[in-house]
Amino acid sequence: MTAPTKRPPPVTHEVAELANTVMEAVASRVVGQQETLRQLMVSVLCGGHCLLEGVPGVAKTLMVKSLAEALGLRYGRIQFTPDLMPSDITGTDVLEQSPDGSRHTRFLPGPLFTEVLLADEINRSPPKTQSALLEGMQEGHVTVGGHRHLLPTPFLTLATQNPIEQEGTYPLPEGQRDRFLLMIRVGYPSREDELAVVQQTTAVVLPVVAAVTTRETLLSAMEIVRAVPIAEHVLAACVDLTRRSRPQDPQAPAWLSPLVRFGGGPRASQALAMAAKATAAMEGRPAVERADVRRCAAAVLRHRLVLSFAAESEGITADTVVERLVEETFT
Repeated sequence: MTAPTKRPPPVTHEVAELANTVMEAVASRVVGQQETLRQLMVSVLCGGHCLLEGVPGVAKTLMVKSLAEALGLRYGRIQFTPDLMPSDITGTDVLEQSPDGSRHTRFLPGPLFTEVLLADEINRSPPKTQSALLEGMQEGHVTVGGHRHLLPTPFLTLATQNPIEQEGTYPLPEGQRDRFLLMIRVGYPSREDELAVVQQTTAVVLPVVAAVTTRETLLSAMEIVRAVPIAEHVLAACVDLTRRSRPQDPQAPAWLSPLVRFGGGPRASQALAMAAKATAAMEGRPAVERADVRRCAAAVLRHRLVLSFAAESEGITADTVVERLVEETFT
């Protein structure tokens, strides 16, 4: 009987070097927000989409644009508005006339055909447009006029939304929120960082971010992340944490049912495992630890929990629920 071929350990130090180089390049323009940038890099290395939530003016747009420039990827931005139609983002078929008088249609790609897409204020577009974006996020292609058009690889949607102003918005349905690997809360900077921001942005010369890697190197790093081994007991922790977030599951604690209507699905368990792999690789470690799962839990689960009216009326947030679930699962 032939012994199974032993795979060489993944070269995670290459991923760590890449992540550090990219984050240093972005930090030359974006002051502070290091944890936000780290989580963005986790999402990129997983090949997943990311939802950033924060008040205006905390550098969400600047951070995404700077990240795309540092990665050497094509960058596109769509400013979502209530009158935005699906064809405005996917593209459309146009009728052309040849010199001989014959007519034919040609597909004119929309702004969705890029490698890093900033979907700015995504919750301001109507459901029909959101569903067109969802097809691209989930399937890697769009359908126009009955024809399928493939999106480039990688295709990363980094969407933003404003948690304050809700007038004229269309909240993302649970199915679309679930497609985002992570949801990142972007807070206000510290006083020292805000002073540095004002000083930097009001100077004569503004910092420029140059590409520090290539698309091929990034794709190679993504393959290394997927190859990072995860022990069975760590994988079980990912699944157990997700299952404990479902009030109907026997593993769920008694206190959860009055607070949560629906918990995370299997995609949440997958996201926990992938994000933990990327976290370990970014630190140059050869395998995933339980601490990596804990570190990713809030960003993975917060947008996948549907809270009850009782929880919302008492001011209990998804982060509070996730924090308690993590403490009970990992003790």
